[in-house]
Amino acid sequence: MEAPPGGGAQGPRRRAARGLTLAQGSPTDAQLVAGCRAGDHEAWRLLVDRFSRYVFAICVQGFRLAEHDAEDVFQDVWARAYERLGQLRDDDAVRPWLAQLTRRACLDRLRAASRVEPVAELEEGFEDEELARVEDAWFVRELLEGLSANCREILDRFFCRDQSYATIASEVGIPPGTIASRISRCLRTLREMAEGRNDAPAASGGQT
Repeated sequence: MEAPPGGGAQGPRRRAARGLTLAQGSPTDAQLVAGCRAGDHEAWRLLVDRFSRYVFAICVQGFRLAEHDAEDVFQDVWARAYERLGQLRDDDAVRPWLAQLTRRACLDRLRAASRVEPVAELEEGFEDEELARVEDAWFVRELLEGLSANCREILDRFFCRDQSYATIASEVGIPPGTIASRISRCLRTLREMAEGRNDAPAASGGQT
């Protein structure tokens, strides 16, 4: 591959703010990785956009790095990812592979800062509670992106913005009496999607 087209050059907060709406029909993770291998700069940009918030969340929430350390680790992770993408054995496993790169980069940063005790604790407790929360949050985010736009909006209004049935009905233009049933249907769809994901065979992780 050629030199990365500014893949990790922009700060994570800017990329996180931009994000990427993964609408139905968007390229899969494996397709993006394949495009990166072929030297497609747009595929690289999309890959970084897709996982920027995930990488940054591991740094900040999982390893509790200070913001300036998290920014440096963020840049380092994407540089490593670009250099080692050819070592990824399963293109579908790019997310756990990135998580592994990020964890190692965070541990390197902690060691460099001579914080030995937290490093030992994190290495022993690989499924640390905070890291598990990051994984769970990402899992839910991926599921939500598979819902219809109407479902995403109504769930966001009800659970994230804490809007009442009356407020939602007024702003989206549907009868208040249908809000509860629509939320129920959307949650049922979300649960079925989650159960389908959990029943699917686990993808084998990539190696660095």
